[in-house]
Amino acid sequence: MKLLEEFFPEFTEMLDGMDELYRNNRMIDEKTYQFICFALSIKARSKPCVLKHFKGALDAGATVKELAYILALVMREAAGADDCWTHDVIGDWQEIIAGNIKCDC
Repeated sequence: MKLLEEFFPEFTEMLDGMDELYRNNRMIDEKTYQFICFALSIKARSKPCVLKHFKGALDAGATVKELAYILALVMREAAGADDCWTHDVIGDWQEIIAGNIKCDC
């Protein structure tokens, strides 16, 4: 964000405004909000956000055991999605081997 803060501060200001909008209009409790943000942060591989929402969830009353469960849930769901997607991509593996499917990359 430092690059954006320096060269496109209007964008970061709008993000800050969006955060305020979510805070002011939240329809779920803080703990649930932190759980969702924690899970999304893991999937997005954002270290600062994982740390922020891990601590935020604890501050909202979560236990480390609950956060471990969320971590396991994210890992399981990601593994399932990765498995399905990969099987869709290489489902015709015999055709790939035969040279009948080429990658445009």
